[in-house]
Amino acid sequence: MSKTALIVGAGSGISASFARALRRDGYRIALAARDTGKLSALAKETDALAIAVDATQAESVTKLFAEVDRALGDLGVVLYNASYRTRGPFLELEPKEVAKTLEVSAFGGFLVGQEAARRMVKRGEGAIFFTGASASVKGYAQSAPFAMGKFALRGLAQSMARELQSKGIHIAHFVIDGGVRNEARGRPGDAGSPDALLDPDAIAETYMAVLKQPRSAWSLEVEVRPWMEKF
Repeated sequence: MSKTALIVGAGSGISASFARALRRDGYRIALAARDTGKLSALAKETDALAIAVDATQAESVTKLFAEVDRALGDLGVVLYNASYRTRGPFLELEPKEVAKTLEVSAFGGFLVGQEAARRMVKRGEGAIFFTGASASVKGYAQSAPFAMGKFALRGLAQSMARELQSKGIHIAHFVIDGGVRNEARGRPGDAGSPDALLDPDAIAETYMAVLKQPRSAWSLEVEVRPWMEKF
């Protein structure tokens, strides 16, 4: 499989750890996000190409993949890591914010997954990963839009796997069931309980392990949580 990777929705958490893990394994990487300014340090660290994209717009996603094609060639791995969340009592939710949550969390995954699959099917190989959340399997109070988006993303991954796995494309969905340690977002972790939050580097190790699975035993879904998290 081609050792090139694209991460859409790149940032300071899981995607950054995955980018570093890919780079250590010899991958050439493209990082995509709405704001590429926040990616400058990570792009320099991983020798990656940073590209601006609006994952909810088909033209922007098509342009992104065309640019990656020119710069890196055949893509071996694509991770969709983008999401958006709006919270609040159900009766008070703003329809525009709900629509945006669905667009970023799910529709963007479709656009990115479709462009990736179009390229990979031609070669009969590749991996397309989706980052899920607790909300992928559990709808919480005052978080209906996020559950809607993440449930949809999970359904997308399941349908893609059943259609594309026989064509040599590994589709995997990761349920990140718990808070993720991220100092940039004010989640440094508790010194008294250092494993109360998921370590993004540990999550990246799981992504890499799934990426390297033999096709005779591919995982469609992997659920990870801190050992202290209650089921």
